[in-house]
Amino acid sequence: MLLIREMTISDYQEVISLWRRSEGMTLRDADSKENIEAYLARNQGLSFVAVDSNAIVGAVLAGTDGRRGYLQHLTVSLGHQSKGIGRQLVESVVCALDRYGISKTHLFVHDSNKNAQQFYQKMGWFPRDEVRMFSYNSSLNVEV
Repeated sequence: MLLIREMTISDYQEVISLWRRSEGMTLRDADSKENIEAYLARNQGLSFVAVDSNAIVGAVLAGTDGRRGYLQHLTVSLGHQSKGIGRQLVESVVCALDRYGISKTHLFVHDSNKNAQQFYQKMGWFPRDEVRMFSYNSSLNVEV
């Protein structure tokens, strides 16, 4: 039986392993255990895991800046894809953000990750081509 529950830092090893196996996902030093622990503490109740037979088969990291939600690192293991788990994880995030009064959520997808883009578009998300994202990174950006 599938269970969707809040992600905790004790899930880190299973989740980071799942993320490392995920196609189209980039992991950096911001995804270290210490950084994820701080992120979860700042964004309580917004990140979730999908558990099947005591194993984590899906995960999503999400947070807010107080105005908008940000969905990050959604993945479902290959053997559990196309079963609605990704949709349940996204819906869990959107509902949790709604409890904070946040109705608009953004996410970032690599331009080359067409599967993820199609997944989100089927769920009603839409690309924002009129916006250009700029980034600044003061870290070494080392892969974890």
